Amino acid sequence: MSTTLNPYLSFRDTARAAMEFYRSVFGGELAIDTFAAYDMGQDPAENDLVMHAQLDTPGGFTLMASDTPRSLPYAPPAGFAVSLSGDDDSELEGYWHALSDGGAITMPLETPPWGGRFGMLTDRFGVDWMVSIAPRN
Repeated sequence: MSTTLNPYLSFRDTARAAMEFYRSVFGGELAIDTFAAYDMGQDPAENDLVMHAQLDTPGGFTLMASDTPRSLPYAPPAGFAVSLSGDDDSELEGYWHALSDGGAITMPLETPPWGGRFGMLTDRFGVDWMVSIAPRN
């Protein structure tokens, strides 16, 4: 098996909703395991929270996530962005519009000095995204 690098996002009580949202954006197969499924819940109120979720998309993306139990410290995501790049205008623009629904655009998807199109946003779950569409030759 080869080595892969993929985002693993942490949430406080919203991992299921976030991962279902990302499945609606990217498509694919979503697997969700709860704390209760592995008898890992320390607080019965958190048994149905996500211990591990994995979305494998038709485009080859793998996105993982979990909820952070109340017994552990949680800090909202900061200092990084998930980046989508390529040359398929319609696909990337579709991701842009879907991810921005309910979120906040921090830099509109426009033509930067280096060409193509580029934009940044924070989705409704507080995750930062960058979308870069390569210039046409």
